[in-house]
Amino acid sequence: MNHPNEKQPFHQHLSGYAQQAKGTTGLSRIIKAAGYSRDGFLAAYRHEAAFRQVFWLNLILIVLLFFMPFSLLVKMVLLFASIFSLVVELFNTGLEAAIDHTSTKQHPLAKIGKDVGSAAQFLALCLLSVLWLMALFG
Repeated sequence: MNHPNEKQPFHQHLSGYAQQAKGTTGLSRIIKAAGYSRDGFLAAYRHEAAFRQVFWLNLILIVLLFFMPFSLLVKMVLLFASIFSLVVELFNTGLEAAIDHTSTKQHPLAKIGKDVGSAAQFLALCLLSVLWLMALFG
């Protein structure tokens, strides 16, 4: 066994399923990572109403974007804002799941964690709204 102060790849400190999942390299790792990402999207969509709402809102906005007479730069900014709000909602969903896994009891720190995730999504949606308003009326 290596000395605790020696540098080792992170996955060598793991055991069981975690070590097996992190131990792959190359194309195998990319394929597994893509599968985990798919699983994450599906879990968020199936189990989180807020994610479904943000998903459908942004899908509509992205489709609408193709028909709007905006410059390429404006379309790129609006597309970024849509994807950004989806990413924030995925983080928020993951944060809520981790907090709920830790304990379903009410705790002030759990409330802060969930509220901060919600606030992040609120800001992302405000950004999306302001950018769309600026594009439409600016």
